[in-house]
Amino acid sequence: MTGIKRYIPILGWLPHYNNRDLRGDFSAGLTVGVMLIPQGMAYAMLAGLPPIYGLYASTVPLVFYAIFGTSRQLAVGPVAMVALLIATGVGHLTAQGTDEFILLAISLALMVGALQFLLGLFRLGFLVNFLSHPVISGFTSAAALIIGLSQLKHLLGFDIPRSNFVHEIVINAFRGFDQIHLPTLLLGTGGIFIILLTRRINKSIPGPLVAVILGILLVSLLGLDENGMKIVREVPEGLPAFAIPALDMIHLESLLPIALTIALVGFMESVAVAKAIQAKHKDYTVDPNQELIALGLANIGGAFFSAFPTTGGFSRTAVNDQAGARTGMASIISALLILLTLLFLTPLFYDLPKAILASVIMVAVFGLIDFKEAKYLWKTDRRDFLMLIVTFLATLTLGIEQGIGVGVILSLAMVIYRSAYPHMAILGKMPGTPVYRNINRFPQAEVREDILVIRFDAQLFFANTGNLKDKLREFVNSKENLKLVILNADAINSLDSSAAHVLGEIVNELRSGGMDFYLSGVKGPVRDIMHRCGLMEHIGKDHFFLYVDEAVTHFDALGNQQQVYPSTHATQTNLA
Repeated sequence: MTGIKRYIPILGWLPHYNNRDLRGDFSAGLTVGVMLIPQGMAYAMLAGLPPIYGLYASTVPLVFYAIFGTSRQLAVGPVAMVALLIATGVGHLTAQGTDEFILLAISLALMVGALQFLLGLFRLGFLVNFLSHPVISGFTSAAALIIGLSQLKHLLGFDIPRSNFVHEIVINAFRGFDQIHLPTLLLGTGGIFIILLTRRINKSIPGPLVAVILGILLVSLLGLDENGMKIVREVPEGLPAFAIPALDMIHLESLLPIALTIALVGFMESVAVAKAIQAKHKDYTVDPNQELIALGLANIGGAFFSAFPTTGGFSRTAVNDQAGARTGMASIISALLILLTLLFLTPLFYDLPKAILASVIMVAVFGLIDFKEAKYLWKTDRRDFLMLIVTFLATLTLGIEQGIGVGVILSLAMVIYRSAYPHMAILGKMPGTPVYRNINRFPQAEVREDILVIRFDAQLFFANTGNLKDKLREFVNSKENLKLVILNADAINSLDSSAAHVLGEIVNELRSGGMDFYLSGVKGPVRDIMHRCGLMEHIGKDHFFLYVDEAVTHFDALGNQQQVYPSTHATQTNLA
């Protein structure tokens, strides 16, 4: 049964479900469901789809995730980031709002789900670790800016040509300044004010729904649609019919890049918020690979019922947790509320102003612009700050898809760079102790002119052996009377064949120069590799020691004269 629970987590909590769980889940489910109605419609509009498809995407995927997801508070559904990626990716192939656009958006959900399911099935969730947090922050902030400004046409009340470039949106908005529809602008900014005000008063108040209700009342009572205000108008009633999305090979190839982007970005967003919420709940754990499977099944199941791609959302998850959600039953209750809305309440949204939906989107996405992360990185790590800024600017100037591409390349480049150039330190003996420390951090550490002790802080493999040789040669050349080099291998967890060859070359080079080579702190698995490839015999088994001080004592016992010199690096204290 434990194995089944791993793949169907609902079996882990449903048998123990009680009235206390139901009270928390019922309250949270209703609250999030009420939030989902305006948000789903708004994000569908952002994706280039009729608003009703946002409600479709807020039903079946929620139920699938509740069954297969490991987070008990994550609120799955339409999100702004994925909506914009849909609009961008599918918009390259056909015009928004057309039947073909709708079909491709639904087919995209099937592709995203299949990719996520396969990644989870083969336990490849670790791949998202190659997208660093600074890159994600830079991409998200830029995308949020693009998303928010893309809603200016609904907020100002006149058509602005669609663009994925911020400067084009702003320029076109200024050019049409004389076409601003004042009632639309006032209503839209009023919606923003209401959402922000309710959030400040109490985060559990569904501010977007309050804005939607007030907007509908104002339009219906004052007849604002007759004076040029754009409204949603007809919203179809009824549940989505079961249908298998049809997708030909041409569209499959065209949609694959955006499907992969949505699959990874959506997964990262979900896991990030799921883990943040789980930290407050110690009764379960979040399994990234099972999350991929759950999100994949949610998107696959949703695609058969006219849903576009969905994922876990930050704001709704936070509200779900604050409102008392204890299990996935909260998501099922939210889905039931949306189903009731589809069956009986859609005529009420006829007079819903598009300016109000725009205000819902703008408030949601501008909160994703992460100024704090940029300030933090500026203080702590300038290289990560540069990665954030480059990704941010690339997304703004090149577009959403190209921006995430630049971010991926930057992340991989940083992984390669840090692997090829790991930290190395010269060690000195702390006075009066057998302990050896980095002389750049401990200027009082004593170094000897006849002994060089270095520490290599990474696995040793083909990509960084060249750096080891170069740095070691530099250190050796800095000493005139060097007799012994000791490599502290405490931090070396693995060794490949290339590294074994290079170590053999280093030993030969040192011995040809009249110097010897010792190792200390070599771990068992690394010793095994050295033994199998003959390196241990080449170096000499008596040249391996547990501690650096033990190696130095052995060297001194051979009759070498000890000379202690003060560190020459006393002023360099900023290295890791």
